[in-house]
Amino acid sequence: MDAPDRNAPLDDIDRIMSVMERAFQPEFGEAWNRRQVGDALVVGNCRYGLIGSDGHDTLADHEDAAGFFLSRAILDEEELLLFAIAPAHRRKGLGHLLLSRFLATSKQAGMSRVFLEMRRGNPAAFLYAAHGFQEIGVRPSYYRTPDGSRIDAISQELVF
Repeated sequence: MDAPDRNAPLDDIDRIMSVMERAFQPEFGEAWNRRQVGDALVVGNCRYGLIGSDGHDTLADHEDAAGFFLSRAILDEEELLLFAIAPAHRRKGLGHLLLSRFLATSKQAGMSRVFLEMRRGNPAAFLYAAHGFQEIGVRPSYYRTPDGSRIDAISQELVF
């Protein structure tokens, strides 16, 4: 679903949570809990999108999502808060397709730029670079791993 939705269907939140549980490595603490996702969607300036294993963005009843995005818009800027493709569906072009759809709808909505933040070494870095995102800043030692080591967060933007 690409429009802000104050009443996201519960099955879509279930789909987002299912992908997030499979896709995000728990040791980095990047995943959100169900309440955080639900609360974001109630705010009104957040939106989400789903993609099925066949690349469609409209999923049949009881169909699992292969991936999702969650974003927040403020004025003419949008932040990609969460983006994930479930491991079983990676390397099939679904990440490129979902990110392309997200960026196209952002541009159509009048956004002038999109921001995102990711941990250094995130495997999705190649995907974001392929779509034109560029590093604009670093938050040193932002993420903590279970062994106590720290990893930088990388801020990126794409200007339309």
